[in-house]
Amino acid sequence: MTGPGLPLLFLDVDGPLIPFGAPPPGGYPAYPGPGTGPSGNPLVARVDPALGPRLLALRCQLVWATTWLADANDCLAPRLGLPRLPYVDWPDAEEPGGGTGTDAQLHWKTRTLVAWAAGRRFAWVDDELTRADRRWVAAHSPAAALLHLVDHQVGLTVADFATIEAWLRTA
Repeated sequence: MTGPGLPLLFLDVDGPLIPFGAPPPGGYPAYPGPGTGPSGNPLVARVDPALGPRLLALRCQLVWATTWLADANDCLAPRLGLPRLPYVDWPDAEEPGGGTGTDAQLHWKTRTLVAWAAGRRFAWVDDELTRADRRWVAAHSPAAALLHLVDHQVGLTVADFATIEAWLRTA
């Protein structure tokens, strides 16, 4: 679902969609499909195509918030059954850590995402969020925001979707 009045959902790829790190017993599940052939990225096989319909069912506008940039549309959108999505084009000179003092622990994406939202309500799904990001967004975003931390070893789960859906209903 898309539309200018809907909240944004900034979606990271590595972690939320592609689990990584110490694999679970038996290894990560692999899902055959587009982009998993010999010339594709081997990690793409970890993307569960069932996540696509779940994401599309959310009452929000999906936006890639990943270093994959436009490649997310080429490699992941077809696999998930998603249309081409807008993506955040990160500034070249983003400062690591986001600043000094209490801002030193900011994720490098935080300021850019608040600016990209331009006053719209948004949820941000990532595996690297901290309290510093939550504090900074609360102080600098004029609209409501959900910063939802996903376990990078598991990726998006039913519980994650329940949290996001509940927030979207109240947003």
